[in-house]
Amino acid sequence: MVEPIPDYVITQHAAFEISRRGLGEQTVRRVLAAPEQRILQARESTGEPPKSYLVRIFVDVDRSPAEVVTAYRTSKIAKYWRQP
Repeated sequence: MVEPIPDYVITQHAAFEISRRGLGEQTVRRVLAAPEQRILQARESTGEPPKSYLVRIFVDVDRSPAEVVTAYRTSKIAKYWRQP
């Protein structure tokens, strides 16, 4: 089981990239609260009609609180998703 990261800060760079990439901080919070795999990522469907994406978040966990460095969304789920 992958542990959630409840205590974190979003760096200025990460906030800029999250916004530029159209993710939204709520999506980042959801992935940090319930990551599906060791690299912090989770599948998400959005839009009309719904399209599946993989949201990947890079976090420096060697700090307290952990720092969200950047995040992005990709439609290339098969390239990055690993079956448990």
